[in-house]
Amino acid sequence: ARASGAEERSARTSRNLALPVRRALAERWPDLMRANGGGANAVLSRLPIVAQGSVRLRTRPERRVAQLVRLGDGTALANYHGSTRVPLAADELARLWTLACAWADGAPLVLAGDLNLRAPSAPARAVHVAARDVDHVFAVGMHATEEVRRLARQVTVAGRDVELSDHIPLLVGMARD
Repeated sequence: ARASGAEERSARTSRNLALPVRRALAERWPDLMRANGGGANAVLSRLPIVAQGSVRLRTRPERRVAQLVRLGDGTALANYHGSTRVPLAADELARLWTLACAWADGAPLVLAGDLNLRAPSAPARAVHVAARDVDHVFAVGMHATEEVRRLARQVTVAGRDVELSDHIPLLVGMARD
């Protein structure tokens, strides 16, 4: 966040049991441990973040949490990583749409993340602005202003290649309707 001049907010998700041990192992063997070092949803924003919430959508078989953020311009964001089982992920997403629209309270909304669904459903007023495999970006009250770009998964930090995600990040410019 500091390097990009952004504010950051996160919401702890799954794989946080025995977190100090997992984190120590992940620091020593990051390529082996990956997300087992502790999971979180994170939002970086160059606009001020004025509110954050989270909602637990499932506890079993694995905890699933959605992050809700409101930006200084009123835009609402929902960031989420769905269950790996399609019926569970579809149920979580349906519940999240209801909660996220209530959080937005009529303001523009962006709902995005690794939904673990190839063909996710959304309310009729939602626009599907970006997708790659199971990663999706939806918007309500906003539209894409440019083509979706795929970014590199790796960066070099202090001479060492670091994998930012096991997914290719998507970048899409958006504006309010």
